[in-house]
Amino acid sequence: MRTLNKRIGVIAISAVLLAAGGCKESYLDSDLLSQYAPSTSLNNVAAMKAALNNLGASTRQEFFGDAAPMLTESLFSDVAVDGTTDKSTNAQDLVTRITPDAELNNNDYNKVGWYWTEEFRAVRYANTIITNIDNAKYASDAERNAILGSAYFYRAYFYYRLVHQFGDVPLNLKDISSPRDDYYSTKREVILQKMREDLEFAQTWVSDDVMKGEVTKGAVSHLLTKVNLSLGKFDDAIASAGNILNGAKYALMKNRFGSTASDASKNVIWDLHRMDNKALASNKEALFLVIDRDNLANGFTQFGSQVMRNCVPAWHFANVKTPSGATAMTDAVNVEYPLTAWYGRGIGRYRGTPYSTKYIWTDNTDLRHAPGMWMNMTDLVYNNPALKNSSNAADRELYGKPLIEYNNSNVAARFQNGAYDTIRHWFGWPHYKVFINSTNKVANDPYWTPPRGTNTDWYVFRVAETYLLRAEAYYWKGDLTRAMDDINEVRKRAQAQLLTNPAEITIGTILDERARELYWEEPRKTELTRIAYVFAMTGKPAYNGKTYNLASFSDNNFLYDRIIEKNDFYRNQVPTVQGVKYRIAPYHVLWPIPAAAQRFNVRGRINQNKGYNGYEENVAPLDKIVE
Repeated sequence: MRTLNKRIGVIAISAVLLAAGGCKESYLDSDLLSQYAPSTSLNNVAAMKAALNNLGASTRQEFFGDAAPMLTESLFSDVAVDGTTDKSTNAQDLVTRITPDAELNNNDYNKVGWYWTEEFRAVRYANTIITNIDNAKYASDAERNAILGSAYFYRAYFYYRLVHQFGDVPLNLKDISSPRDDYYSTKREVILQKMREDLEFAQTWVSDDVMKGEVTKGAVSHLLTKVNLSLGKFDDAIASAGNILNGAKYALMKNRFGSTASDASKNVIWDLHRMDNKALASNKEALFLVIDRDNLANGFTQFGSQVMRNCVPAWHFANVKTPSGATAMTDAVNVEYPLTAWYGRGIGRYRGTPYSTKYIWTDNTDLRHAPGMWMNMTDLVYNNPALKNSSNAADRELYGKPLIEYNNSNVAARFQNGAYDTIRHWFGWPHYKVFINSTNKVANDPYWTPPRGTNTDWYVFRVAETYLLRAEAYYWKGDLTRAMDDINEVRKRAQAQLLTNPAEITIGTILDERARELYWEEPRKTELTRIAYVFAMTGKPAYNGKTYNLASFSDNNFLYDRIIEKNDFYRNQVPTVQGVKYRIAPYHVLWPIPAAAQRFNVRGRINQNKGYNGYEENVAPLDKIVE
C-alpha cells in the first residue's frame, strides 16, 4: 500500500489531512512534513481509530484481488494446488520455484514475498500506534486501553502468521524513526509468548460493542486460542475458546437470516456467506470481519473480491468439448444459459485437490455439499448457442443439457504424456462460498465485467472455527469425547451425520472438518505448520503412527506427511501441459526468508530456514526479548 511518508503507518490520517487543506504543493514543503509524523498526527482518539482502520485494510488484502495471497497459503497444503497450467512460472514445482532469490511476489509466480513484506509492514503500523499511545487525550483509561489492546491484537495477528510461515523472524516491538540494518532472528516461542501476554491484556480491555470490522473481544480470544495452542498451553486454549463459546454474545447461526432468508431453495449456510449478511448485527457467528465496500478504497488500493475468478474452474475455455469435438461452453452473458453470470467466470487458479473436492464429501445430508450449494462440472449445461443449430444431431441434443462426465472426447487440452487436462477445467467448488454477485449495474462494477466477484465483506474469524480450535485442544489433551462434541456442533449446523465414536477422533478428523467449513477463510499452510510444531514439541504420535521432534523439523514433519498423504498432485508428481511436475519437499514446512531482506541487513543476521541457500550462515537466534 502506498504511503505519503515512509515513517508513518497511518495512511488514512495523511489522506484526511491532505484532503482537508486541498492538494497544495506547499503541503509537501520539508518544514511541514513533521506535521504528518506519528508523534504529531496521532494526537487524538479519531486519529488513533483511523490508524486501526488502516490495519483492517492491511488485513483485508490477503483475501482479495486476482491471485490473492490466500491462494499461496492454500497451495502449500493438502487442499489445493495452483491450477494455471498454461504457464510454467507458477508455484507448482515448489522445489524449483520457492527459493530465497526467486520471484516471490507476482501473480504468475506466488505471494510468499508479499506475506513477508506486508505482514512486517502491518507490524510497523501497529507499533506506530503502540509507541504513540499516550500522545492522545482519552476520556478514560478504558478508552485508551481498548485502542492499545486492538493494536496489540493486530501485531499478534501478523506475528502469529509470520512465525508459522517463516519460523524464527526478527521481533520488533517499537516504532522506528529511521531505517535499520541490524536485525536478528528471535525464537518463535519467544515471539509467541510475548504475543500471548499482549493478547491477555487486550482480552481484558477490548470490547465486543464495536463497529463491524473493528477488533472485538471475541476476535482477541479466538487469536489467543491459536497462540495458546501454538505454545502447547492446551488448558489455556480451552479457556480462551470458552470465553466465546460459553457466553451469550456469539453463537453458530443455525436459523435462516438476512436478505436471503425467504429463499426456500437455499439454506442457512447460503445465508451465512451472502455478501450483505456477514456484517449484520444479527449475525452472531462473525468474530472478526474485513469490510470491503466500493467507497472504501480511498485512492490507495483498489479492493474487491475476485474469488470467483480465482476459485471457479476455467469451464468456459474452448478446451471443453462435446463428444464430437465442438466447443461446448461460452462465457457470454447475453445467451439463453448465462453460466458466467450464474456461477462466475473462473480461470482455475485455486485447483481443489481430490481430497478437498471429493474424498471428504461422503455424507449426502451435508448442507455444504448439497445441490445448488456445491457445484460439480456436471451441474453445468452445454450453453454454446452454436450447438443449438449444429449440423450434428448429437450436439443439438446436448444443448441445454448437463455436461457429460469428462472423458477423452470432451476435454481437449492434452498433457505432454497424452492425458487430458482436467486440472484447470474440471473440478468441483463451493458455490455458496465463492459466488459474490454484483449489486451494481454491470457497467458500473469493474469486478463484474466479466463476472469474477465484487466488493464484499469477508470472515477472518468465525465461531465455527472456534469450536474446531477447542476440539483440537481437547484432542491434544486426550479428551476425545469433548473433542468429538465440539466437531459435532459444526456438523450439526450443516445437518451432517454426527460422529459417534470418540476413539476414532484424530487430528485428521479435525483437519477434514476445517477443510469442509473454512474454504478461503483459514490460512491452511499456517495452520498445518502450527499443528506440525505441536506434534514436534509434544512427541505425540500422529494418526500415521509417526512421531516428530523440533531438531529435525525441516526434514521430517507432519505438514509434509499430511500433504503427501492427501494431495494427489504432489504425491504423484502430476505433470501439467507445460511439462511442470507438482512437487513439494519437507522443508517447505517453512518458507524461505527473501534474500533481499538478508542482503540489506548488513549489521545483523536474519537466519535462513533449513533447505534453502544461506542456511549454513545462520547464527543462534535470540532467546529473549532485546529492547
